[in-house]
Amino acid sequence: MKIGIYGLGRFGSFWASTLSRVADVQAYSRSSSAPEGVLFVSEENVCKSDLLFLCNSISSVGEVCDRIAPFLKEGMIVADTCSVKVHPLETMKKRLPASVQILGTHPMFGPDSGRNGVAGLPVALCPERIDDGSLKTVLDLFTSLGLRIETLTAKDHDREAAYSQGITHFIGRTLDLLNLEPSRISTTGYEDLLDIVQQTCNDKWQLFVDLQKFNPYTEEMRKKLHSSIEEMLVKLDSIESIGEK
Repeated sequence: MKIGIYGLGRFGSFWASTLSRVADVQAYSRSSSAPEGVLFVSEENVCKSDLLFLCNSISSVGEVCDRIAPFLKEGMIVADTCSVKVHPLETMKKRLPASVQILGTHPMFGPDSGRNGVAGLPVALCPERIDDGSLKTVLDLFTSLGLRIETLTAKDHDREAAYSQGITHFIGRTLDLLNLEPSRISTTGYEDLLDIVQQTCNDKWQLFVDLQKFNPYTEEMRKKLHSSIEEMLVKLDSIESIGEK
């Protein structure tokens, strides 16, 4: 099976290198060359892959679909890798030919969390328009990498991701505004917080914005977080004695 990668940004390059350990991988990007072990090809040729991973920003899914649609071959699998699922899958269904298969994927890791290998790390799968045989091919590919596969609907994915990935990135970016520094008397918990800041801020600002904008459940998450902070502040202000809980 020939695997294609469309987009060689930070994640796309990492994903291409990871997949090249177990499969033949070719890639296209408008601004980058392919990493070692990955064949760089034209935009048209990468669209002739058996399985094409779209490694572009959430906000550019529509534009990318319009670009690749004329080149896609019948029966191939087109899989997005976005951190939200409802928006890209709906867009792909509307803008890609009915003759191609569509699969939502979300590798729940990246260049930082996967720098020591991806075995045991989770990948979310949201089958949209794909036959059983093709889905098994993708499952076998991910299994060969040692990934932990979680299958769920696009809506369930976004609902859960809003309170896992979405809140993590929101907290990380918010803490970054405090300009926190390492301390010689820091606790392990504090160091974990600094790690969250570093990991989330290593990603592009556009990813953070897209995570908050295109997941239909993140607004609810932010409102609940804001309400919880206010509730805690009120609770602290209402304490009259040191011993009160």
